Amino acid sequence: MRTQHEIGTRERIVRATSRLMQRQGYEATGLKQISQEAQATLGSVYHFFPGGKRELGVEAIRHGDREFAEFLRAAFAAEGDPAAAIAACTRDLAAGLRESGWLDGCPVTITALESAGLVPELQQAAEDAYENWRTLVRDALVNSGFAADVAYDLAHSVINLVEGAELSAQVSQSETPLEIAGRHLAVLIDAYR
Repeated sequence: MRTQHEIGTRERIVRATSRLMQRQGYEATGLKQISQEAQATLGSVYHFFPGGKRELGVEAIRHGDREFAEFLRAAFAAEGDPAAAIAACTRDLAAGLRESGWLDGCPVTITALESAGLVPELQQAAEDAYENWRTLVRDALVNSGFAADVAYDLAHSVINLVEGAELSAQVSQSETPLEIAGRHLAVLIDAYR
């Protein structure tokens, strides 16, 4: 794993923004705090993101999208069965949330909730992330032999339930919502075989 200084300044700024948005949301995350967290000057933040906080917020959502997409890909690669992969995902998400002291929820969801109807660029970036994740799940299901229309519907259900369960787990400070979601999604996926 690369250290903070081995990562380019732009990437440090994006990662810091994503992490801060994960913990405190978009509105509470300021550019000065981002520059401090990223160990970058405020001038560097404006250099890489001349569009300011909105542009940076969009890129942070894209970063969160890529991270979760990689997490999903790894789960599907590790498990031959998509139902088992989704159940494993929810368990891993629950463990990660607990280990963070219930602070590190999904930066995409938190920002989407805050920006709905207020910041169209952020809302669109969040929808693009959700669509990417649904497509990833749908493709994994199709590759496992599910019909395309069934896989499409199941992918929506998977992402909707996982994101809602993650938020519920964070609020309740309990792994239970994610564990239940994983079990029920596995049963649902198996029911469509």
